[in-house]
This record gives sequence, structure tokens and C-alpha cells, in this order.
Amino acid sequence: MSIDFKRVHVNQAPTPTDDVEVVQVERSTAAQQSHLDEVTVEEPLEIRLGFTLLGKPAQRSISVTMRTPGDDDEELACGFLFGESIISGVDDIDNIEYCSDNEANSESAFTNIIRVAIAPGVDVDMASVQRNFYTTSSCGVCGKASLEALEIGDAPVLDPHDFTLSASTVTELPDRLRRHQPIFERTGGIHAAGLFDDRGTLLTVHEDVGRHNAMDKLVGARLLDGQLPLTRSIAVLSGRASFELLQKALRAQIPVVVAVGAPSSLSVDLADHFGITLIGFAKKTRFNVYSHPQRIDRF
Repeated sequence: MSIDFKRVHVNQAPTPTDDVEVVQVERSTAAQQSHLDEVTVEEPLEIRLGFTLLGKPAQRSISVTMRTPGDDDEELACGFLFGESIISGVDDIDNIEYCSDNEANSESAFTNIIRVAIAPGVDVDMASVQRNFYTTSSCGVCGKASLEALEIGDAPVLDPHDFTLSASTVTELPDRLRRHQPIFERTGGIHAAGLFDDRGTLLTVHEDVGRHNAMDKLVGARLLDGQLPLTRSIAVLSGRASFELLQKALRAQIPVVVAVGAPSSLSVDLADHFGITLIGFAKKTRFNVYSHPQRIDRF
């Protein structure tokens, strides 16, 4: 069966900001030497939603996130909107463009605001747009309420018997991800989310100063290319596995999440409830499976 999709046109921003800056530092050594070092750039991105209200064009600011700027802001914005169920696919999008605030004329303000316009005829649930997003692990929302919110949003329960992975493949994934993190190689200060197929072949890697942004970029890129859902894929995270990252994986129907770091209790609950195999502390010689171990062939 063939699937038709469209690639959304993105208006080019003026001269994208580099993702690395060079700064002067003092190294605390016996020699007390001064030298140059590279650091990851962090700048705000305001995501605006364009829509029609009472027959007239309108827009609303949805989120401001601290991110690593670059030519993947559109993926970040679309991945965020998809993860929050504001859009359901690429056909919900009319266009994406960088824009400026009327009160700000600087180039920085221009390149740090992006607007995603909803396609004509697509209804936007403004109540969901106005709700508080889960943006930090200290948001104060209890685990039961968080899982119920996902159920209300028609989150699918994935089939934990859909495919299996060898344990040796799992142990190789962190190194495969690490070899494709160019900004981390230069700065040591950035997160990554990688997508692999069910054989462990790398499909794509996205880096960002925010781990949730890296995941949004990954999902947003696949959304714009018409490749969702990701039912036979593996997400590999360079850090820990938090609830929000598992929520984004579930929304994209990614059945396996492998993290180099630790999971949180709520991420384990989510993975167990919705059929995701969650793996943490993945290394060359070992890993922990926190939910649905039947996808790993050694168990």
C-alpha cells in the first residue's frame, strides 16, 4: 500500500545561528593557562500557532523553549505540536515560517520565532492549546492523572509481541548513536535522540541542548516526511528517560526506548501500561529492562 504525503515548505530564515560558540576560558591547572573552548549555543524559540478564528487569521503563542538553533527549528516546532496532539499529521499544516515580533526588530527576534499555520478546514481544540504542558519533572501532576490524560487522548497500547531484538544489538546502540553526535564531539554539552529500525540500523540522529527538544526534532522530521507512525523502530536517548520523553515516543508509536541513563518511576509506569519496552543504563556489556522484556530475545 502506498502512502501519499507532502513536504511542507519552510520559508528560509536569514543566516541561521551557528550551533557552537567559541569562548575564552581559564583552565584550572598548575600552569593556569588561558585557551579557547567551544560551547553549545542555547537560545529561546517561541512557537506560534496560526489558525482561522471567526473567519479571520489569528495566531497564538504556544510555547517558548530553550533550544540549540539551526535549520531544524521547523522539525522541533512540528514535533512539539504533534506530541501535544495539537496536530495529527503533516496534512494538518498549511505552512511554516519564521516571523518577527512587532515590537522587536533585531535579527535575533526574527530567527527565534517560528509560526506553524494550520491548514484550512482543520479544527484546533483551543482548550487543549491553552492547557499547561508537562514541561518539567516537578510540574506537580500526579502519576495517575498523567497516565489518565494520555488515555483520554486516545494514546495507543502497543503490541509487545510485534518484534524482537537481540541483546547484542541493544548493547551496540549507544555507541552507534555516539558516533553521530558532531556537536557533542565538539562541546560535550548537548543531548541526542536517535532513531533506529528494528534491526538496529541507524536512521537519523538529532541533537539539542534540551533532551525533549532532540526528541521533538526526531519525531517532527518523520512527521514532515510522512513517515509516522514509527511502529517498528527504536528510540535511543543519550541521557535519562523521563516521562515526557516516553510520552513523545508513545505519541509516535515507538515501541522500544533505549536510554544511556536512568528512567524515572513515571516513565516506567507509562512504558509498562502502554506496551513500550523501556531499557536504561545501556552500555557495551549490560543494560536494564524495566518493562516488556519479551521484545529482547535473551529473556
